Amino acid sequence: MIVMSEVKFELKVVKKKPRRYRTGSKYDPILDAFMEGKDNLVEVSIEDKDANYVRTQLNKRAEARELKGIKISVVNNVCYLEKE
Repeated sequence: MIVMSEVKFELKVVKKKPRRYRTGSKYDPILDAFMEGKDNLVEVSIEDKDANYVRTQLNKRAEARELKGIKISVVNNVCYLEKE
């Protein structure tokens, strides 16, 4: 025989799950400089870092900071930031 005790609980509707990110990143200044600049398309290169790695890190930071209107892409192993 199994006896279950009553459990009090509450269900709450949410729009999306919160994500845990560091509060800052060494990639934030790149995004800040681009967003503050006047150019709509720039090439980003970081010493000793592959373009695909840079794209991944910048995408993570842009998502964490909920930056809108920015596209990060790689073409021919060159990373680009573009304002949409």
